[in-house]
Amino acid sequence: MKIARPLALVLLLIGSLAVGSLEAAPRGVLFQYSTIEALLDGAYDGDLTYGELKQHGDFGIGTFNALDGEMIALDGKFYQVKADGVAYPVPDAMKTPFADVTFFKPEQTVRVSEPLNCRQLKTYLGKLLPSPNLIYALRIEGVFPYVKARSIPRQRQPYPPLVAAAKNQSIFEFHNVRGVMVGFWAPKYLAGVNVTGYHLHFITADRRAGGHLLDCRIENARVAMGQIGDFYLKLPETAAFYEGGLTRDREKEIGQVEK
Repeated sequence: MKIARPLALVLLLIGSLAVGSLEAAPRGVLFQYSTIEALLDGAYDGDLTYGELKQHGDFGIGTFNALDGEMIALDGKFYQVKADGVAYPVPDAMKTPFADVTFFKPEQTVRVSEPLNCRQLKTYLGKLLPSPNLIYALRIEGVFPYVKARSIPRQRQPYPPLVAAAKNQSIFEFHNVRGVMVGFWAPKYLAGVNVTGYHLHFITADRRAGGHLLDCRIENARVAMGQIGDFYLKLPETAAFYEGGLTRDREKEIGQVEK
């Protein structure tokens, strides 16, 4: 099937929003490939290589074609956590069906001495956000008495929806490790485009293991937060994206997949 080439790059101008002193804060650019709704629908094969993605950021999260693991980008290094829980370096030729990356520019860094579980950590972070209407990049490192993470095994065509694929996810538990949580906060108005609220992945300090974060306890946390001022959304030029059923309300499905 021959597919006409649409305008593949959409610019959402969020940077014009000013809230109090936010105008003076350094703001980053979030580059996103595809939408979370397309991923939920089973559009697992993208046409963007990681070599191309790296031109747009050194920090972020995402996945791989055929839904083959969880991606963590940190300090310019890209990792693929497969269903065995191991973090592998990502070759430039690999492709992604969904990813969020930015050149991380933290304008706020906070140290938290008291132990927190994931729910308490998110409540604490919520008090740090200058506005609930912006996007934020988050890097949270520390000692983790406990981490629960996951990765979904590589899928085979015909691809199932993400909710079905996640039922066969591999679960990893870490105890008393140092590591880093990498991810983003996105506001409610981006529902369907991105995961709203917190979307975090985890990788150990030695960069050998990790996954999509499900639960945690953290001590001696160091939280670095960067505001996102511009949001670029690049849409796939694939049949799966063009023909997908992308008009349904999938908020419930996102909640099932995230948990």
